[in-house]
Amino acid sequence: MQTWAGLTRLRDAFERLRPRLVTFQDDNGVELFDLPDASRPDPDTPAPPRFLPEFDNLLLSHADRTRVVPPEHRGRSWQGNIAYRTLLVDGFLAGLWRLEDHALVIEPFDRLTRDRRDEVTAEGERMLRVMHPESSHDIRFGVVRG
Repeated sequence: MQTWAGLTRLRDAFERLRPRLVTFQDDNGVELFDLPDASRPDPDTPAPPRFLPEFDNLLLSHADRTRVVPPEHRGRSWQGNIAYRTLLVDGFLAGLWRLEDHALVIEPFDRLTRDRRDEVTAEGERMLRVMHPESSHDIRFGVVRG
């Protein structure tokens, strides 16, 4: 919460909220808080591809980003104070994306299998229908940035 909010000294606030929250421990023994009615899918539930916007809090607001950013891709979702639009595959940072001349350009960090590429394409089509319902876009895969 402190990373997300940019505030410090929140221990007292969380202690007051503790009776209304549920707690867990991560693999390192760090205490995590959540809402009692929040959905918590089974850990084996597949995570569909997702296109995240610039400055998305999933990548910027966690003190420990290793649950989303593999070590080999650390630092690839931003440069200086510029955050890129990112692609998640299986719940992990897997590439960048941009809109360019009526095309969604996807630049994966690693090669995608045909099935993964089809899943990413389908998610890109869904995103484009929401973002730009009145226009059509191509979907192109750029150079693998490995």
